[in-house]
Amino acid sequence: MRCSYCYNPHIVLGSGNIGVDELFDFLRKRTGRLEGVVLSGGECTLYPEISEFCYDIKEFGFKVKIDTNGSNPKVLNSLLKDALIDFVSLDFKAPKTLFKSVTFSNFYDAFVCSLQILQSNSVPFEVRTTVHTDLLNEQAINEMADVLLENGYEGIYYLQNYLHTEQTLGNLSANPKKIDKILLVDKIKIEFRN
Repeated sequence: MRCSYCYNPHIVLGSGNIGVDELFDFLRKRTGRLEGVVLSGGECTLYPEISEFCYDIKEFGFKVKIDTNGSNPKVLNSLLKDALIDFVSLDFKAPKTLFKSVTFSNFYDAFVCSLQILQSNSVPFEVRTTVHTDLLNEQAINEMADVLLENGYEGIYYLQNYLHTEQTLGNLSANPKKIDKILLVDKIKIEFRN
Protein backbone atom coordinates (compact mmCIF):
# COMPACT_ATOMS: atom_id res chain seq x y z
CA MET A 1 0.00 0.00 0.00
CA ARG A 2 1.05 3.59 -0.50
CA CYS A 3 -1.09 5.57 1.94
CA SER A 4 -0.25 9.27 1.73
CA TYR A 5 -0.10 9.66 5.52
CA CYS A 6 2.46 6.85 6.02
CA TYR A 7 5.27 8.15 8.23
CA ASN A 8 7.67 5.30 7.36
CA PRO A 9 8.40 5.99 3.69
CA HIS A 10 11.98 4.74 4.01
CA ILE A 11 10.70 1.31 5.07
CA VAL A 12 7.88 1.20 2.52
CA LEU A 13 10.29 2.13 -0.25
CA GLY A 14 12.77 -0.52 0.84
CA SER A 15 15.53 1.49 2.45
CA GLY A 16 15.33 0.36 6.07
CA ASN A 17 18.75 0.18 7.68
CA ILE A 18 18.64 -2.13 10.72
CA GLY A 19 19.75 -5.70 10.18
CA VAL A 20 18.44 -8.80 11.94
CA ASP A 21 21.73 -9.39 13.79
CA GLU A 22 21.70 -5.82 15.07
CA LEU A 23 18.10 -6.22 16.23
CA PHE A 24 18.82 -9.48 18.05
CA ASP A 25 21.83 -7.89 19.76
CA PHE A 26 19.52 -5.07 20.89
CA LEU A 27 16.93 -7.56 22.20
CA ARG A 28 19.52 -9.73 23.94
CA LYS A 29 20.59 -6.68 25.98
CA ARG A 30 16.99 -5.96 26.95
CA THR A 31 15.90 -9.42 28.02
CA GLY A 32 14.06 -9.04 31.33
CA ARG A 33 13.62 -5.30 30.77
CA LEU A 34 11.15 -5.22 27.88
CA GLU A 35 7.93 -7.22 27.60
CA GLY A 36 7.37 -7.26 23.88
CA VAL A 37 8.27 -6.34 20.36
CA VAL A 38 6.01 -4.64 17.82
CA LEU A 39 6.45 -5.51 14.16
CA SER A 40 5.05 -2.85 11.87
CA GLY A 41 5.93 -1.47 8.51
CA GLY A 42 5.13 -0.79 5.75
CA GLU A 43 3.63 -4.23 6.09
CA CYS A 44 5.47 -6.66 8.34
CA THR A 45 3.78 -9.76 6.88
CA LEU A 46 5.64 -9.15 3.61
CA TYR A 47 8.91 -10.05 5.30
CA PRO A 48 9.66 -13.52 3.84
CA GLU A 49 11.03 -14.97 7.09
CA ILE A 50 8.44 -13.46 9.44
CA SER A 51 7.52 -16.80 11.02
CA GLU A 52 11.13 -17.57 11.90
CA PHE A 53 11.62 -13.99 13.01
CA CYS A 54 8.63 -14.15 15.40
CA TYR A 55 9.80 -17.53 16.70
CA ASP A 56 13.26 -16.12 17.46
CA ILE A 57 11.78 -13.08 19.21
CA LYS A 58 9.59 -15.32 21.36
CA GLU A 59 12.64 -17.44 22.19
CA PHE A 60 14.07 -14.33 23.87
CA GLY A 61 10.94 -14.34 26.05
CA PHE A 62 9.23 -11.38 24.42
CA LYS A 63 5.60 -11.13 23.36
CA VAL A 64 5.00 -10.23 19.72
CA LYS A 65 2.49 -7.68 18.45
CA ILE A 66 1.99 -7.01 14.78
CA ASP A 67 0.58 -3.94 13.09
CA THR A 68 -0.93 -5.05 9.80
CA ASN A 69 -3.03 -3.62 7.01
CA GLY A 70 -4.58 -7.07 6.50
CA SER A 71 -3.28 -7.44 2.95
CA ASN A 72 -1.73 -10.84 3.62
CA PRO A 73 -4.37 -13.04 5.30
CA LYS A 74 -2.56 -16.33 4.59
CA VAL A 75 0.53 -15.22 6.49
CA LEU A 76 -1.61 -13.75 9.29
CA ASN A 77 -3.49 -17.03 9.59
CA SER A 78 -0.24 -19.00 9.68
CA LEU A 79 1.22 -16.78 12.42
CA LEU A 80 -1.94 -17.21 14.48
CA LYS A 81 -2.08 -20.99 14.00
CA ASP A 82 1.57 -21.32 15.04
CA ALA A 83 0.96 -19.14 18.15
CA LEU A 84 3.69 -16.71 17.07
CA ILE A 85 1.82 -13.48 17.81
CA ASP A 86 0.14 -12.25 20.97
CA PHE A 87 -1.76 -9.17 19.77
CA VAL A 88 -2.75 -7.64 16.43
CA SER A 89 -3.57 -4.07 15.46
CA LEU A 90 -5.51 -4.26 12.20
CA ASP A 91 -5.50 -1.06 10.17
CA PHE A 92 -8.79 -0.44 8.36
CA LYS A 93 -7.64 2.03 5.73
CA ALA A 94 -10.88 2.99 3.98
CA PRO A 95 -14.31 1.74 2.92
CA LYS A 96 -14.46 -0.31 -0.26
CA THR A 97 -15.51 2.71 -2.35
CA LEU A 98 -12.41 4.70 -1.31
CA PHE A 99 -9.92 1.91 -0.67
CA LYS A 100 -7.98 2.22 -3.92
CA SER A 101 -7.77 6.02 -3.77
CA VAL A 102 -6.49 5.95 -0.16
CA THR A 103 -4.12 2.96 -0.39
CA PHE A 104 -3.27 2.80 -4.10
CA SER A 105 -3.95 -0.95 -3.85
CA ASN A 106 -6.65 -3.56 -4.40
CA PHE A 107 -6.40 -5.32 -1.03
CA TYR A 108 -9.87 -4.53 0.33
CA ASP A 109 -11.09 -8.15 0.09
CA ALA A 110 -7.85 -9.35 1.70
CA PHE A 111 -8.47 -6.91 4.57
CA VAL A 112 -11.98 -8.32 5.13
CA CYS A 113 -10.57 -11.86 5.05
CA SER A 114 -7.98 -10.88 7.68
CA LEU A 115 -10.72 -9.37 9.84
CA GLN A 116 -12.70 -12.61 9.60
CA ILE A 117 -9.61 -14.67 10.48
CA LEU A 118 -9.03 -12.55 13.57
CA GLN A 119 -12.70 -12.80 14.52
CA SER A 120 -12.44 -16.60 14.52
CA ASN A 121 -9.26 -16.67 16.59
CA SER A 122 -8.66 -16.19 20.31
CA VAL A 123 -5.67 -13.83 19.96
CA PRO A 124 -6.73 -10.35 21.08
CA PHE A 125 -6.85 -7.65 18.42
CA GLU A 126 -8.06 -4.15 17.73
CA VAL A 127 -9.20 -2.34 14.61
CA ARG A 128 -8.01 1.17 14.00
CA THR A 129 -8.12 3.82 11.30
CA THR A 130 -5.84 6.78 10.72
CA VAL A 131 -8.07 9.69 9.79
CA HIS A 132 -7.10 12.58 7.56
CA THR A 133 -10.24 14.41 6.45
CA ASP A 134 -8.81 15.05 2.98
CA LEU A 135 -9.17 11.25 2.57
CA LEU A 136 -11.98 10.14 4.93
CA ASN A 137 -15.08 11.91 6.21
CA GLU A 138 -17.80 10.96 8.70
CA GLN A 139 -19.77 9.03 6.06
CA ALA A 140 -16.70 6.92 5.23
CA ILE A 141 -16.09 6.17 8.91
CA ASN A 142 -19.73 5.14 9.31
CA GLU A 143 -19.46 2.82 6.29
CA MET A 144 -16.39 1.26 7.85
CA ALA A 145 -18.16 0.82 11.19
CA ASP A 146 -20.97 -0.99 9.34
CA VAL A 147 -18.44 -3.38 7.77
CA LEU A 148 -17.03 -4.14 11.21
CA LEU A 149 -20.50 -4.82 12.59
CA GLU A 150 -21.44 -7.00 9.60
CA ASN A 151 -18.36 -9.10 10.35
CA GLY A 152 -19.19 -9.50 14.04
CA TYR A 153 -16.61 -7.12 15.47
CA GLU A 154 -17.56 -6.17 19.03
CA GLY A 155 -14.39 -4.40 20.15
CA ILE A 156 -13.58 -0.73 20.23
CA TYR A 157 -13.04 0.91 16.86
CA TYR A 158 -10.11 3.26 17.35
CA LEU A 159 -9.77 6.39 15.25
CA GLN A 160 -6.37 8.05 15.15
CA ASN A 161 -6.16 11.59 13.87
CA TYR A 162 -3.38 12.12 11.35
CA LEU A 163 -0.30 13.59 12.99
CA HIS A 164 1.82 15.54 10.57
CA THR A 165 5.48 14.62 10.21
CA GLU A 166 8.00 15.83 7.69
CA GLN A 167 8.46 12.38 6.19
CA THR A 168 5.32 10.90 4.67
CA LEU A 169 4.57 9.21 1.38
CA GLY A 170 2.20 11.94 0.25
CA ASN A 171 1.63 15.64 0.36
CA LEU A 172 -1.25 16.07 2.80
CA SER A 173 -2.17 19.27 4.57
CA ALA A 174 -0.59 19.57 7.99
CA ASN A 175 -3.78 20.68 9.73
CA PRO A 176 -6.82 18.83 8.41
CA LYS A 177 -10.21 19.56 9.90
CA LYS A 178 -11.34 17.16 12.60
CA ILE A 179 -14.06 14.53 12.32
CA ASP A 180 -17.38 15.69 13.81
CA LYS A 181 -18.02 13.03 16.45
CA ILE A 182 -21.74 13.87 16.50
CA LEU A 183 -22.08 12.59 12.92
CA LEU A 184 -20.66 9.15 13.74
CA VAL A 185 -22.89 6.12 14.25
CA ASP A 186 -23.44 4.87 17.77
CA LYS A 187 -23.88 1.21 16.81
CA ILE A 188 -20.24 0.49 17.63
CA LYS A 189 -17.99 1.86 20.33
CA ILE A 190 -15.64 4.41 18.74
CA GLU A 191 -12.75 6.01 20.58
CA PHE A 192 -10.30 8.64 19.45
CA ARG A 193 -6.69 8.09 20.42
CA ASN A 194 -5.50 11.65 19.90
